[in-house]
Amino acid sequence: MNRVNSAMPDGVRHVEELDSVVIRFVGDSGDGIQLTGTGFSKAVARAGHDFATHPDYPSEIRAPAGTLFGVSGYQIQFSSHPVFTSGDAPDVLVAMNPAALKINLADLKHGGTIIANADAFNVANLQKAGYATSPLDDGSLERYRLYKIDITQLTAVALKETGLSKKEVGRCKNYFALGLMLCLYSRPIEKEIDDIHRRFAKNPEMAQANTLALRAGFAYAEATEMFDTTYKVKQSIAWKPGRYRSVTGNAAAALGFVTASELSGLKLFLGSYPITPASDILHELSALQHYNVTTFQAEDEIAGICSAIGAAYGGALGLTTTSGPGMALKTEALGLAVMTELPLVVVNVQRGGPSTGLPTKIEQADLLQAVYGRNGECPVPVIAAKSPADCFDCALEAFRIAVKYMTPVILLSDGGIANATEPWRIPTVDELPAFEVHFRTQAQGFEVYARDIHLARAWVRPGTPGMEHRIGGLEKDFVSGDVSHDPLNHERMVEIRAAKVAGIAKELAPTAIAGSAEAELIGEIGWDRTLKEILYPVQSDFDYIIIDCPPSLGVLTANALVASELALIPLQAEYLAMRGIKQLNKIIVKVRKRSNPGLKTRILITMFDKRTTHAREVAEEISKVFGDQVSPIIIKRTVKFADSTIAGKPLVHLDPTSEGADAYRQLAKELHYV
Repeated sequence: MNRVNSAMPDGVRHVEELDSVVIRFVGDSGDGIQLTGTGFSKAVARAGHDFATHPDYPSEIRAPAGTLFGVSGYQIQFSSHPVFTSGDAPDVLVAMNPAALKINLADLKHGGTIIANADAFNVANLQKAGYATSPLDDGSLERYRLYKIDITQLTAVALKETGLSKKEVGRCKNYFALGLMLCLYSRPIEKEIDDIHRRFAKNPEMAQANTLALRAGFAYAEATEMFDTTYKVKQSIAWKPGRYRSVTGNAAAALGFVTASELSGLKLFLGSYPITPASDILHELSALQHYNVTTFQAEDEIAGICSAIGAAYGGALGLTTTSGPGMALKTEALGLAVMTELPLVVVNVQRGGPSTGLPTKIEQADLLQAVYGRNGECPVPVIAAKSPADCFDCALEAFRIAVKYMTPVILLSDGGIANATEPWRIPTVDELPAFEVHFRTQAQGFEVYARDIHLARAWVRPGTPGMEHRIGGLEKDFVSGDVSHDPLNHERMVEIRAAKVAGIAKELAPTAIAGSAEAELIGEIGWDRTLKEILYPVQSDFDYIIIDCPPSLGVLTANALVASELALIPLQAEYLAMRGIKQLNKIIVKVRKRSNPGLKTRILITMFDKRTTHAREVAEEISKVFGDQVSPIIIKRTVKFADSTIAGKPLVHLDPTSEGADAYRQLAKELHYV
């Protein structure tokens, strides 16, 4: 927490300007901690700051009040700079009871601030927390700035005329704490009062009581001489123009799935069994059934995924959600979706394990399970969300890939991303990627496993005249779809399923790495020159050296750019690929400036389908932006490339006279003279 002191006249409080701050609210599960944190995060969002949150609560339904097992927490980091996490060590700890203080004190920064509800530090609560003496009075907190406030008593005084019971008054103390913190961090309370009345619209008495408590907390912070300083986070970075809202990862995912349904024109079907922390996706989608959405709360995990597979077979967007142990239960049915090659999305909101494990705690331990955790050769593409807002894009992309390649897709999130909140810019309809869906209706020449250039089989709705066919878990003939036990046919099907999934990576935008040494690409210690130094002694032994780079903007790509004379950038005529090329071009400009001024570039538009408006628009945009850097040669979509993949031979050898082979020969000639 970086501070800038603003000098003020005598008798007027100082205001400290901060670059960023991390605040953690902690208390008993019944203290309304999550509500307090949510209210504070909304105030931060309205101020235009970037922020990230982390709700933390016990897995027990309701542990005994005042015990260590029942502590709930809510942490927020907000800043004038981009924020990627909720922070590690908090600068401020708001502790509503002794147990909350004991559990969280070790995380607080040295010299950090403690705001303690002094009323709760009575003998009974101290004993439950394992304290022999009160830490507020025994000197053990001398290294921190401690503020002892009788929050419970002050709340009771503020609400003495309301006629509420003692228990009901006690439930309002979280709003006193919220009002106090809003004042200390220079945030107004009017919008929060509006939120209170909306939240408690069906209980006007509690709405009024919570409003009084909020005002009392704010007024106390203003009036008390205890606080000689208030705080203000500096004006935030310039945001991209648009409409923003706070969103959790689960809510963003639900919105992404509904958007996929609207763009594709297909019904969205969710078959799900409730499980923490994935259940909120079911809740969110159940509230959105006025769109083309059907939700089914199944009796178990297996029924959930099987119902979604059935929906996909029927021509809908099939979706199922789960977490941890539920993913293990879905594994056999996921193999069925791979074998039948149906578009299905499986969301795994990860949690601590194994077994029941840690239902409410964060762990990202299911990656290997997602990639490899099925019997036999059973490849499935896996997408992982990087943040709450990113869940929207990932949800939309998961269904786009599933439909385009006729494959199940696993979308990984985790409890931290799912429940955390951050600002999200609501995209306009024009900014959303195209989502094309094609059902086969022509019976002539139909074969169940005949494939397109993406190695995807045709999607056929049941009941389409003349196109009756059989699918199921038994291995099928490579073309006809009849049951086959032939080992050579099985080998061929295994290879084609693997090739289809591997081919998906070709159209994805390069990975942008943030927060590590690789993010800078051009490092101070010369990592970007390693490959050039290795190649220099042997360079004269070859006519050409071709460096095939992974689709990421990391150290390997930087090395290749520094070592090369020409960068050939294949660009699929897709929205995400176009976005990725703009990122890559920024890196190329940096490489030219710092390390390789002679680097030339050539952009090659590939997999171009002139029949689609989207592909034509992408090609026109690329030509307009990059001008003569774009090769005049365009590699068109053709089934010959799929045949080449299946045969394991380059197209120029498999079919030398084909249009695709001729295009690559022309490209080779062009590059020779660049």
